[in-house]
Amino acid sequence: MPTAAGRACSPYEAQASVAVPQQAPQDRPEGPEDPAGSFCRVVHRDMVLSLVSLCAREVVSDHSSSPSWLSCLPRELYRPLLEAAFAHCRPLAVGELVQRWPERTLSLGGQRTHGQIPPNRLCIQALLLAAVRGLTDKRCALQVLDLCGLQCDEGRLEDSMGGWSLTVALCSTLLQARAAASRGHRRDGERERKRGLHTERERDGTVKRDRGLESRKRGMDGEERANVDFGDNRGEESIIQTRVLSEEEEAVRSVRRRMELHRRNQPQQNASNSSSSSPDWDQAVVVRVRADLFINARSWERVRGALSLPGPMRLYCRYLRVEELPAPSVASLLELLPKDGLLGLDIRYSSLGVSGLALLLPLLEPFPLLHSLRLHYCNLDLQRSQPGQQGALQDMCRGLSALKRLRRLSLTALRLPGHLRLLLSSLSQPLEVLELPYLSLTPADLSYLSCSPHASSLRELDLSENRLDDSSVPSLRRLFSQAESCLAQLSLCGCGLSDVLLGALLPSLSRCRTLRTLRLALNPLTRNGLVSLAWMAAGIPSLRLLLYPYPLEDYEPGLPPMPSSAQLLDWPLLEESEVRELTLMQLEEVLTAKGRQHDLLMTSDLLKYSTDLTGED
Repeated sequence: MPTAAGRACSPYEAQASVAVPQQAPQDRPEGPEDPAGSFCRVVHRDMVLSLVSLCAREVVSDHSSSPSWLSCLPRELYRPLLEAAFAHCRPLAVGELVQRWPERTLSLGGQRTHGQIPPNRLCIQALLLAAVRGLTDKRCALQVLDLCGLQCDEGRLEDSMGGWSLTVALCSTLLQARAAASRGHRRDGERERKRGLHTERERDGTVKRDRGLESRKRGMDGEERANVDFGDNRGEESIIQTRVLSEEEEAVRSVRRRMELHRRNQPQQNASNSSSSSPDWDQAVVVRVRADLFINARSWERVRGALSLPGPMRLYCRYLRVEELPAPSVASLLELLPKDGLLGLDIRYSSLGVSGLALLLPLLEPFPLLHSLRLHYCNLDLQRSQPGQQGALQDMCRGLSALKRLRRLSLTALRLPGHLRLLLSSLSQPLEVLELPYLSLTPADLSYLSCSPHASSLRELDLSENRLDDSSVPSLRRLFSQAESCLAQLSLCGCGLSDVLLGALLPSLSRCRTLRTLRLALNPLTRNGLVSLAWMAAGIPSLRLLLYPYPLEDYEPGLPPMPSSAQLLDWPLLEESEVRELTLMQLEEVLTAKGRQHDLLMTSDLLKYSTDLTGED
């Protein structure tokens, strides 16, 4: 059914337009549109979409009826049926739909809404197996399979599939697709060989029949030869034809000898060619698979095999997370990855050192879309001087300068005191996300950061676990003033902020009008300091989350005057609920006075609202 814009609408739009009668353009009264009418149209459209979802759920629930509706299913209904199969854990329906997928692209995963359950493990396995079967199914038009974001967060649900398991299953699927294509190629070769043998047998039978005719001609008596010589011209023609056949017989015999010799030499030629180059059928890519890869020491060999061996399915990576791998192994993975499509690299718990980072960073230059680089606990410590350290550090800075699109940089526990200027000044573009926890920053580092080009473009800043003192206050004030129009997330957890230090920073923080998340856990604040923080936070209209520390009054006696973040994390809290209820009551009074009970969350739950769970790429 064509719409007013002239395009063909889907069946859902057609049903919605039928369900809501509209006035003709010439009969509509001039003036603003009736809000009740627009509301009815929206309600009817939502009702139609809900009806489609309900019907899809009923259809996929009965697998015995699938042959009846798969044969006449329009392509517009594949998507709602697949969504219903995933939502209600129907792996058989998932496999049948994906094997016959009528479109060139199938995108799954993405960012899930709040409360949405991740896909079941069985459904993901059925999806991958069906993608392999679809390679030989003429009804399948799939060319791009996008699984980015399909993995579940660690430890969320038992029946879901995490990033590590999904990576192994995906690479196993690619290897299985290559093995299936290899078997199919061998079957085709065997079929061609048998067809050639059958053709040779038929040709041999023809030659033998012609040879029998010639022998019969030679056995004729004189009278018959006279009849042939002096009779009609047909006898002469048959003799000439016999001579031609004998010549053809000799030619056929020579061709057969050459074919036999070629067939004998063919295995040796194939053995030599297989070591130098892959066959053409291996080079044909039918489906391109895009996903987020999670690789550690146990899965590295399988991932490398899936990336290095050609086959009908090619793997593309959006975000790459690597754990516990040495620098040469990470370098080999980067060389095997397709250069287009990689957006982020996350390396954790790998003993790289300065030399390892100097090796890896130049390898990132060929990735034109790379905008995120995270290095967590990579055993880089510049507090201890080592031979060749300065040269490797210069190579590392040159590698960073080659990343023209870099917007997110995360350096966790690298211990780079006094070297922040050297690293950040090498970047060609200002950063939008900068995470520097456990970096042992000095006042000189903070002073440079507050005056750098990055300060006015930062959306997210993490300075957690860097000890701050009075000398850091002027630099932090200037930094917050530069970023007040763009800063959305700020984390100062475990920075040793007392009531006095935090009170000096509150006026600058209150002017950050775009701030949405503020994390200040594990700081030694008293209840009075916490209440002052709550008043400031409630005065920022854009703020939605405040992660505050437990006040010192909530801990058991015995804490030192200025406890560290580790001491605050391990020290037991008071068992009396009255003390903690007093803190909660005072915070509730602040929210009520500011009218922020419903749009501002104040919590001390450090595990639930950590950076890893709420941060977005």
